[in-house]
Amino acid sequence: MRRRAREAGVDLRQVRGSGPAGRIGHDDLDAFLNAGPQAARPTGGRAPRTEVETVKVIGLRRRIAQKMAESKRRAAHFSYVEEIDVTALEELRARLNGENAERPRLTLMPFLMQALVRAVADFPQMNALYDDDAEIIERHAGVHIGIATQTPSGLMVPVVRHCEARGLWDCAAEVRRLADAARDGQATREELSGSTITITSLGPLGGIVTTPVLNRPEVAIVGVNRQVVRPVWQGAEFVPRTMMNLSSSFDHRVVDGYDAARFVQRIRGLLEAPATIFIEG
Repeated sequence: MRRRAREAGVDLRQVRGSGPAGRIGHDDLDAFLNAGPQAARPTGGRAPRTEVETVKVIGLRRRIAQKMAESKRRAAHFSYVEEIDVTALEELRARLNGENAERPRLTLMPFLMQALVRAVADFPQMNALYDDDAEIIERHAGVHIGIATQTPSGLMVPVVRHCEARGLWDCAAEVRRLADAARDGQATREELSGSTITITSLGPLGGIVTTPVLNRPEVAIVGVNRQVVRPVWQGAEFVPRTMMNLSSSFDHRVVDGYDAARFVQRIRGLLEAPATIFIEG
């Protein structure tokens, strides 16, 4: 019996036995073979499910899909990833939060926003919009940072305007206000448009590396990855450091790889020595 089943390619666990205590006989094997492929059933004790749910892509989800597809189709994306030591930044952040309990809690985001303001002052081509139909690049003096925010309705990008004129806690409070408005469905059209550069972050789910999609017509987007504590060699010994990657994407039609790397290195230098973020140049 076993040899015959093996030669026929049949798993005997799928054959229903009609003999005593469910014993399988040759007649049972013949019936199984005659029944064809439909006789095969999963053996995990659960019934197979065949339902198919059809979900129409409408509303915000449809607009997001169209915008992302258009961005990938029209912009020449390339990504650059750099590792950053944020140990000193995290120590400063914890200290400021401890000393200012009555103020909005500081996350990494407002520090990165402040660093971005300083970096685009040196690389104005990153704080720009590219009208590829008119073949015009608009470089903006005002730094209007889009903050990619996950909401129950899908991805939205509320905009913190004029970050060049805002302080650390002002940025923190405005990010919180706009994120709450977006998640509650209360953000206005004006609050969801007009960005000149975008930051995207998945928070604790940030992964090791990402390849963000440009928020077209912007030419740069900075992505924050997950922080990890790991040993780092520092001349004579390994020491624990808090490390994080920035995964940034650029439009290669108007941003050269060398300039993108220098731009991210400028952000890295500011975040690794966070006191320099607040020194007026």
